[in-house]
Amino acid sequence: MTDPANLSPAARLADAFRQFDAANALDPNEELCAGVLRPRELVYAEWLTAWVMRLAPDASEALRLAARCQHLRRWEIPREQYPMDRPGYLRWRADLKQFHARAAGEILGNLGFPEELIGRVRSLNLKQNFPQDPDARVLEDALCLVFLEHQLPGLARKTTPEKLLNALRKSWGKMTPAARELALALPYAPAEKALLTQALAG
Repeated sequence: MTDPANLSPAARLADAFRQFDAANALDPNEELCAGVLRPRELVYAEWLTAWVMRLAPDASEALRLAARCQHLRRWEIPREQYPMDRPGYLRWRADLKQFHARAAGEILGNLGFPEELIGRVRSLNLKQNFPQDPDARVLEDALCLVFLEHQLPGLARKTTPEKLLNALRKSWGKMTPAARELALALPYAPAEKALLTQALAG
């Protein structure tokens, strides 16, 4: 095992990214990306990383790591394992956070990352100290922007307008003014643009 203490920050970050990406590449679910079907959670990790780096080009090592592993191996805990009601959804989300944080911590620990850094990544995975923590705010902005840019059309096809409007308003309420400006500039299809306009008007 390579000792991260003997590597440059960029090299040890790349090591962790490779491990995270190898795990997410096993996702049996696929996402059509630039005309190519790819593992869904691998694509999601790339999207989230890209938004974090756009929002914070000087992002800390912990923030970059947290972005790359936010949904690590998510498919292993499917929604269908929980009651299909609001309490079941909340339990699923809470269990997912713990699972992602634990799985990421195991990878970082095996790579020899210091416990302090692993704890910091775990805190971001669990969204602790949001919104006071600046890194947590960047990560939440990035999560909301990925949703608006890439996931909104799919959600619109499988949920009621009321639930969708509620999701949009909740996302908007968590975003910083800078992220909202970026969100308004995204190239929405007419239907999604109309939904966002209706959500904000409400």
